[in-house]
Amino acid sequence: MRLACDPAYEEVDLSASAEELNRLADAVAQGEGLFTSSPGSGVLAGVEVKDTPGPGVLIHLDSEQQFLVISGDSVGRAVLADNLRGMASAGDGGHLHVEYPAHDYLVDGSLPLVVNSPHGGMPTR
Repeated sequence: MRLACDPAYEEVDLSASAEELNRLADAVAQGEGLFTSSPGSGVLAGVEVKDTPGPGVLIHLDSEQQFLVISGDSVGRAVLADNLRGMASAGDGGHLHVEYPAHDYLVDGSLPLVVNSPHGGMPTR
């Protein structure tokens, strides 16, 4: 898993294998998990998932720990988990922009997240 943070665009770019995306989706659905990221310049240390009261899901940075934090209620996390599973199973590439207000399960203040297909960021068809 690789989590690149681009301060110029104020978004996080997530690239992972299908297996890693499915494990992250499971953790998001369950409301608990901790994942580390591949090292590199501009790369966050990992992602932490937390179950918190809602409504909605907040995606934000823990700048001290350099972790992306996904927190929120079970209803919102279930929708996000389904979106992550969808990208894990995307067979021809592509990417998903997860951002407020386009995704109504997110709360205002959520950091935009780009989730890349395991087959590349753009469709191959």
